[in-house]
Amino acid sequence: MTPADNTLRQPATPELYPIRTVATLTGVNPITLRAWERRYGLIKPTRTDSGHRLYTQNDIDNIHRIVALLDKGVSISQVRNALSAPAAGPNSGEETGPWINYRTQMITAITQFDEERLEDLYNEMLAIYPADLMTRKVLLPLLVELGTRWETAEGSVAEEHFFGVYLRNKLGARFHHRHRHATGPKILAACLPGEQHEIGLLLFALAANDAGFRLILLGGDMPLADLPHAARRSQCDAIVLSGSIEPKPSLLMEALPQLVAAIDVPVFVGGLTSIRHRDAINAAAAQALGNDLHAGLKRIGEVLSDNPPTP
Repeated sequence: MTPADNTLRQPATPELYPIRTVATLTGVNPITLRAWERRYGLIKPTRTDSGHRLYTQNDIDNIHRIVALLDKGVSISQVRNALSAPAAGPNSGEETGPWINYRTQMITAITQFDEERLEDLYNEMLAIYPADLMTRKVLLPLLVELGTRWETAEGSVAEEHFFGVYLRNKLGARFHHRHRHATGPKILAACLPGEQHEIGLLLFALAANDAGFRLILLGGDMPLADLPHAARRSQCDAIVLSGSIEPKPSLLMEALPQLVAAIDVPVFVGGLTSIRHRDAINAAAAQALGNDLHAGLKRIGEVLSDNPPTP
């Protein structure tokens, strides 16, 4: 055998990825990846001489499988067995897993204004589950439940405000810690006029940042007339408006069409407002995103791909 033949028969060295790259590819933060390794033995990265973790493509594929199992309601303690079991058929659609239990415990902590317990539950979830999964399965449903409790007089405004302030502080800290790493299209994001609750906006910002978008946040109750100037000065690629309120008719019939006509970047509206008033939003030449963060971000990406920013 010639040296050349011997070289050809050598197995290819698999490409290895550092933990931060894996976090970007999978949406699972490094803290959670380490917990899955240490506490549950779900992944086994190799180590460099200096102790840094390196992951193969097979590891990344397994991480995606773990996320899918958790999304189906498999508890974290059962994931290891589930990974080696044959693929299960579709479930009945009934929610399973730890999500209802977490929401129940958090509602109890909120009604007792127990911030220490709320903090313990939040940190426990964040250490075990991907932030996106925690948002979809616990935080968003919890916000809806709190709103329903207030509307039916079962809960109080004080409870809703207590949790809102707590969550805004947690999400704001996470966003400011991570947003500088994004390099994708720039989104100017704000709440609709009259919308004081910024939680939905912050949840969108975190999901968008995880997807690689750059974010400029303008907060709650944003006058639409001020946005064209902000859009030009920031050189953003899109504007996203968030809201769950019932807007004034003039907002949809006048202010929104005027905003769209005044700028040359697409305008999107998300949240419950965009579900209730989808036709009016689309008639204003804006785009209604609904209340699904992933579907909304996918739509934004598609629109921006069709209309790339001018260099």
